Amino acid sequence: MIELAAAFAVAGAASNAVGTAFQRKAASASSRGGLRLLAELARRPFWVIGMCGVVCAALFQSLALVNGPLALVQPLFILELPFALLVAAPLMHRRLPHSGWWGVGACVAGLAVLLVAAAPHGAVDHAPLSRWIPALCLCVGGMAAAVLLSGRGHSPARRAALLAAASATGNALTAALLKSASGTFADHGFAAFLRSWQTYGFALAGVGAVILLENALQAGPLAAAQPALTIGDAVVSLTLGMTLFGERIRTGWWLLPEAAGALLIVGGVLVLSRAVQHIAVVPVAVDERDLAT
Repeated sequence: MIELAAAFAVAGAASNAVGTAFQRKAASASSRGGLRLLAELARRPFWVIGMCGVVCAALFQSLALVNGPLALVQPLFILELPFALLVAAPLMHRRLPHSGWWGVGACVAGLAVLLVAAAPHGAVDHAPLSRWIPALCLCVGGMAAAVLLSGRGHSPARRAALLAAASATGNALTAALLKSASGTFADHGFAAFLRSWQTYGFALAGVGAVILLENALQAGPLAAAQPALTIGDAVVSLTLGMTLFGERIRTGWWLLPEAAGALLIVGGVLVLSRAVQHIAVVPVAVDERDLAT
């Protein structure tokens, strides 16, 4: 089922990227805020398409986590970043610089090398409470510490990186809880899913991660936030997969290609984060611009 899990994870990353791109497209055409913005966006086709993408992404992620290890599924969501740029650039009438394409290639190649070398395996859907308690304490404690260290007296880059790291931890915890809740649904049905504490846990963790992400993007540059968000999610997910669900990766000499793949991913994310700041605007005809709004 590993291949099926990987396919669902890639589909989830692509769906989330499409959803984010279309939502940003719809929001960029409005100057309203708060509830009035939501009321206006709900009438825009681009926003509706974006929400469908987000819902599909959640469904694909659940299917991926049921069929494969957390250590495989969450790293594949790194592809959301290059997918989002590839979709959003033409949608927002922007042109990705040449360095951005190198970043996309590095992310994809690094992820392929890392996952082929690591070959995550041995996953189960459930973990005893004796494992959940320390995992929850460490994740929530780490998120709280990152938020406290990101006080306003520090530089914007540091604040953005720390808040993004907290959001990444929240994303990984959300995925772990979602994996357990999805396993309960698959094994025992919807009633058991509603009775599971992990169901409400992943909802709370997901909301917290989104709030932290919004604050990270507001606090400082994307070049500081995105690497911490992308790499942090993968690292924490790998740790949770191994400690909670008994997942394993290959070690020994396999650590060399794994490290090489991880370095390629880090380099690609850094390049993409900087390339976003140099995206060129493509001229748009007046009639096309009016149609978009």
